[in-house]
Amino acid sequence: VQLQAFGGGLVQAGGSLRLSCAAAGRAFSVYAMGWFRQAPGKEREFVAAISWNSGNTPYADSVKGRFTISRDNARKTVFLQMNSLKPEDTAVYYCAGDSDRFYSHTIARSAGTYDYWGQGTQVTVSS
Repeated sequence: VQLQAFGGGLVQAGGSLRLSCAAAGRAFSVYAMGWFRQAPGKEREFVAAISWNSGNTPYADSVKGRFTISRDNARKTVFLQMNSLKPEDTAVYYCAGDSDRFYSHTIARSAGTYDYWGQGTQVTVSS
């Protein structure tokens, strides 16, 4: 599975962005998918994830209530709607696929569990 993330940009605090991650490959619809982010000088951190059938969607506490993850298996795309953005949300955002959790309700929050990664898209939130 090849992943390509896009939709990042520069936005003022309080604004919104919608990230998309397009997948190439037949197996996308059965994998759990996640969004991670990495700010300069910091480790990559979990943001949100979604099970293959959208039945499980955990979020990091820092984004809960502001971000929404969704997927469209027919279009092989996963989305991250980001509202009420804060300067601390500034980071490179990566989408990732977890092939071990196919047709699974469980979700991993560790980046090391995911084996497919997109190239990242920069999100910058100005104060």
